[in-house]
Amino acid sequence: MEIQKLYDLDDIEFEDITIGLVRLAKNIPDHEFFYKINQNNDLIFSRKKDIILHGDYYDYFFARFEAYHKFTKTCFTFISNKSSESKQKKIQTELFSEEENIKFLLNNQVDVEYILHSSEQFPDFSVILLPENLVFPIQDYTLSSEEELYQIIQYYE
Repeated sequence: MEIQKLYDLDDIEFEDITIGLVRLAKNIPDHEFFYKINQNNDLIFSRKKDIILHGDYYDYFFARFEAYHKFTKTCFTFISNKSSESKQKKIQTELFSEEENIKFLLNNQVDVEYILHSSEQFPDFSVILLPENLVFPIQDYTLSSEEELYQIIQYYE
């Protein structure tokens, strides 16, 4: 899968970005998780337009939630690591196709429910108060400019 290149790659300096990996201790639906986050914070997360990835056989949809911190003017985005929906475009005719009806943005981190991104160059995820006994500590993860998720985040930012 390729993300459309909107910029001339020679004119852009690429820097690694830091994201947060959010693992839930309990399996709960999105609306319940963000209801609990919104109760504990001045930040109010709301659902935004899904991130869409186009594969050969499926289109994948990933839920996205955003909030703005009033004082720091920082945008925080939670992106679902696992596709919430997939629409089949054509029937698979290959026996060993690598494309399935479920996709993860981070294939090597399938236990991660959400990817947390900040508009800040050096993000501070500690300003978000997460519900106790529901979420494990946020793990920092560095994305290089060659990774597909880096390109997706830059495109939707």
